[in-house]
Amino acid sequence: MIFQGKTILITGGAGSFGQEFAEVILKEHNPAVVRIFDNNELQLVEMGRRFSDRRLRFFLGDVRDKSRLERSMADVDVVVHAAALKHIPVCEYNPIEAVRTNIEGAVNVIDAAIDQRVPLVMNIGTDKSVQPANLYGATKMVAEKLFVQGNAYGSHKNVRLSSARYGNVIASSGSVIPLFLEQRKTGEVTVTDERMTRFWISLEEGIRFVITCIERMHGGEVFVPKVPSMRVLDLAQTVAPEAKVKIVGIRPGEKLHETLICEEEARHTREFDDMYVIAPEFSFWKEENSKEGKPVPASFSYRSDRNERAITKEEMKKMLDTMKHEI
Repeated sequence: MIFQGKTILITGGAGSFGQEFAEVILKEHNPAVVRIFDNNELQLVEMGRRFSDRRLRFFLGDVRDKSRLERSMADVDVVVHAAALKHIPVCEYNPIEAVRTNIEGAVNVIDAAIDQRVPLVMNIGTDKSVQPANLYGATKMVAEKLFVQGNAYGSHKNVRLSSARYGNVIASSGSVIPLFLEQRKTGEVTVTDERMTRFWISLEEGIRFVITCIERMHGGEVFVPKVPSMRVLDLAQTVAPEAKVKIVGIRPGEKLHETLICEEEARHTREFDDMYVIAPEFSFWKEENSKEGKPVPASFSYRSDRNERAITKEEMKKMLDTMKHEI
């Protein structure tokens, strides 16, 4: 196994993704050390109490601080970059802070990984980065492109960098499901538009997808999982079936539907059984890296409103019940 006996660093490691990723890696892949890099002191302390695992190391630091990243990446084998400002209204109101964390922070992660010769570096992306309509999506689009181009500098040092791009994580911190759970106590839930659709993936599925991507990466790819879609209205009615639904209108920077692969990316996208792989259009990429996949049609796009895989209310309820939510 690729993680066995290795040292792994997770930026933003005290967040929802980082904690779940660390738990799966520690339980199933027997790493030597998992380093948690985060700027939230309280979450680091609470995570240490929760796990009580001697293989965990906690680095208090910010991705804006390159020197701290370099120190944390010494002798690291795998970096998973999950640190970001991700809430759209916060990024819209604080645009410079979003740029400094999501773009300049990505540059620091890439530079530190190359300087420290980290073999494998995986960036956690988002569907918001495809044809972005808000600042958060724009910063994540830039970060994704930086990780692709980083291979031009890192390949001669045996450093490979890629991105995993997926949709909304069910019931993650700050997501819509906890909001619906809170709102149903009042008897009314708010939905921005009854036509709105989103891609949905569970946190565990996201973790296992990222692990698979790290195992398969050559450097420069953007990995996209095949995931189902659902109307946000149907999700609200699943979580709060007895509540009244109030339509409040789309917020600034919000899309009606999300896209995981746009038509312009189709010409260098290949389809596999469980995912799509978007190959980089740079000289460092070797065509044989993705020859096993089949090309997608030239007009292909992967949109939440045109997705062949749809989640029914019953399926979503089972997913939420499995995750121990009170539905």
